[in-house]
Order: sequence, then structure tokens, then C-alpha cells
Amino acid sequence: MMGMDQNPQPKPKMREVPKRQKSSEADLSLMEFLERYPDDAACLDRLWREGYAPDGHHADCPKCGRVRKFHRTRTRAAYTCDTCGLHIHPMKGTIFEGSPVSLKLWFYVMYVMASTRCGVSAKQIEREIGVTYKTAHRMMKQIRTKLMTDEDQEPLQGDVEVDETSWGGRPRKPHGESYRTTDPAERRAIAAAHREAKPTILGMVERGGKLRFRVIESRHGAVLSRAVTANVDPTSVILTDDWGSYKPLRREFIDHKVINHSAGQYVDGDTHTNTIEGAFGNLKTGMRGAYKKVSPRYLQSYLDEYSWRHNAQRDRAELGPLFEQLLLRAVGS
Repeated sequence: MMGMDQNPQPKPKMREVPKRQKSSEADLSLMEFLERYPDDAACLDRLWREGYAPDGHHADCPKCGRVRKFHRTRTRAAYTCDTCGLHIHPMKGTIFEGSPVSLKLWFYVMYVMASTRCGVSAKQIEREIGVTYKTAHRMMKQIRTKLMTDEDQEPLQGDVEVDETSWGGRPRKPHGESYRTTDPAERRAIAAAHREAKPTILGMVERGGKLRFRVIESRHGAVLSRAVTANVDPTSVILTDDWGSYKPLRREFIDHKVINHSAGQYVDGDTHTNTIEGAFGNLKTGMRGAYKKVSPRYLQSYLDEYSWRHNAQRDRAELGPLFEQLLLRAVGS
């Protein structure tokens, strides 16, 4: 027929234009990430827009003292005022400042750490982006300690479950052989001594809310009590097991509910510590699978990573995908 295209272009096959399916739980797929941030220029533009110029062109010029139009500087990672020539560097004051690593690689590592469920090792990052292990470890350490920390957050409130656990392997003799004994009392004594020698992790979680981990020196006495009172609002109701070191907390909070684990009791109505114990289970499963072993020196930063992902998941509806939340923290760092 006249006027009709005799050679219509075939529609691209779905596999040639991959898209995130509606059934996917991902907020930002890998293909979408690569499309948004194909190079350093796109990453720098995002930092510029978030930190200075929402429209990408106009920002407050400190030298002019008013809003001016800026353009991208060709010879450096900066934007220049069209009027006075002042340079503004979007990476200044962030974890990216002074780094020889490509900004695109920084964004990718942040994306992977925000997207993973159980963590990713520095060796894996080393293999994926082609840097040294030392560089990969430093990048991840910067992200954990600068962007995922919750030291400046408000105390936990409401009904707060509290529990403690140890981190580390099974007891070993100095020469590497396992302890083996059939005496129950001796086995308990060995286990108790080994537990005391390992780092202690204090876990606190709001019912239906935020999670927080802290490495503490001991599970005994005032050390444990001070850590709880420093992280939980005194108007809260705390729920713990029957460990003796929690008893002094009765006078620090409006109520203290106790579940007697020693008697084999784990749930009594709404009194239980199953939420925090489940968080410990997810933490240990993920860390053993991804890292195998973590030095006590860096343990707190790894705990911050896990608690940040848990909390950020709950803020997705308000603050957006986890990568976006992490990026906003990077701009504000």
C-alpha cells in the first residue's frame, strides 16, 4: 500500500535490551547502574548536582556572593564559575578526595556493598575492579567507617531487645589440635574460658525498627550495662534473657522484661529475644561465608556495615534505594 514503510525495522529482542522485571526485589539493577554511571564524568556530575547545583548549572558562588552559572572544567575534576572563574571541586571533603582510584570504581564498590545480602570480601572487589588487595581493603574500610557508621544516631526507643554473643572460632590448642574431653564439667569450663577470650558483640534492636551492634570489652558487670544505657533511650522497655549482668538495668529503664533461657523458656507472650538472636544468626552466617575471619581491630566496622544495610532496608520507601542512601551520605561526609 502507498505511504507504508516497505521495510519496517525489527523490534529489538528483549535479551538485547535488558530491563529489570517488576517481580525483581532490586531497587537498582546492575544494568541500570552501568547506564546511569558509565564514566567518571557522570559520577562527578551526580556529586555536583547533589552537593551544589540541583539543575547541574547554577550554584552559590562563594567569591561572587550570589548564585552564578557554572560549567565543567576540562582539565580538572571541577566546575568553574562563568563570572569570576572560581573552581569548585565536588569531591572535596568526601572519601573520594585525593584518591587515585577512578570515581566510577568508587561508585561501583559502593553499589556492590549496598546491594549484597551477606557482604562481599576485599579479595572479590580486587578481582572485579582490577586494583590491589590493599587498595580494595582501604576503599571498603573508608565506606564502612565514614558512610555506614551509626555513632551519631539517636538512641534506640520503644521495645528494645538486647542480647550479647561472642565472635570467633572453636577452642583450639596452641599447636592447632582441637580440645577433646568426655567430662561435661571440663568441656563447659573450656567453652566458658574460650568465650571470655573472644570479642563480645552486644546487639540491640527495636521491635520493627533499627538494629545496632557494639563491640564491648566484656559481657560482665558495668561494661555491659554502660553500653546498653549509652545506646537505648531510658524511656524504653528492654527485653533480655536472664544473664545476671542485665539485672542492674531494671532501674535505668521504665521496664525490663526477662525471658528465662536457663529454664528452657524462650517465649512468654510478647517477651522474647528472638529478633536480636535472628539478627545474630544472619550476621554470623554472612560473615563466615564472605570473610571467614575478621580481626578484632576491624570488627566494629564490619558490624556497622551489617546494621546499616538492615536499617537502610527499612528506610527504602522514604529515602530510596540503598545505593542512593549511601551516595547521599558520601556527599555529606
